[in-house]
Amino acid sequence: MSEKMNRRKLLKNLGLGAGVLSFSNISGIFASELDLTPETLSSGKIKHSVCRWCYQDIPLEDFAKACVKMGISGIDLLRPSEWDIVEKEGLVCSMATDDFANIIEGFNDLKNHGDLQEKYSGLIKKASEHNIKNVICFSGNRNGMDEETGIINCVKGLTPLLDYAQELNVNLVMELLNSKVDHEDYMCDHTDWGVRLAKRLNKPNFKLLYDIYHMQIMEGDVIRTIRENHQYINHYHTAGVPGRHEINDSQELNYPAIMEAIHATGFDGFVAQEFIPTYKDKLAALREGIQICDI
Repeated sequence: MSEKMNRRKLLKNLGLGAGVLSFSNISGIFASELDLTPETLSSGKIKHSVCRWCYQDIPLEDFAKACVKMGISGIDLLRPSEWDIVEKEGLVCSMATDDFANIIEGFNDLKNHGDLQEKYSGLIKKASEHNIKNVICFSGNRNGMDEETGIINCVKGLTPLLDYAQELNVNLVMELLNSKVDHEDYMCDHTDWGVRLAKRLNKPNFKLLYDIYHMQIMEGDVIRTIRENHQYINHYHTAGVPGRHEINDSQELNYPAIMEAIHATGFDGFVAQEFIPTYKDKLAALREGIQICDI
């Protein structure tokens, strides 16, 4: 193993657990021994991102600068007004959104199609102009609708947008969310439903956002599910179960094993941290999450 990798492993070991050390503490102790560059902190196996909404109390420019220092290369769920801020720091918007993107009122309801198609067309065009590859979308709630009708309606609503987005080299990515704890009645709440929709659409630029937290709650069996369905997934989110907090040993998921399974599929997209920090130092919590996933 190279000296650089040994240093990275040492830093990871120092950062994990309840007594997380800050970068300033580590720098003070090991300044002459460790090269604290982003490359030192990342193995390159996992491309790291983070969801902005979990750190809203940190100004975006400051947050972007901190992300760069951690080896994070993307920030999820940014609106168009925020893209220039992170791009100035050398980051990308790894998953685009806007205010109209609605978890409850989605593509499974025909009455939403006209409005969603108009607004998503605009967002897709803006994303393309910024070389942003992924735009998030949602199924919407069931509201008594059966699953097959939901798939049929989503196909009708998404197909023209996917044709347009493909011309602009943009993916539409539907998030898998749990309907048990956080998003009651949401339709795309199992991997099987999302995969059935993807197969029915049969479009290369329609993919799933596999949220590990949400799918652990709904179905478990995370690693096998990823192995069997990875071709339909182009993005991952993390959080601890239960509670949606840090992904360390305070919760039930084995994130290093999950990351190894994701890497083994040949995945080259982003894994975004989406846990709600409980540490007083929220950036220390994020740093710990990145280190846990940086296999």
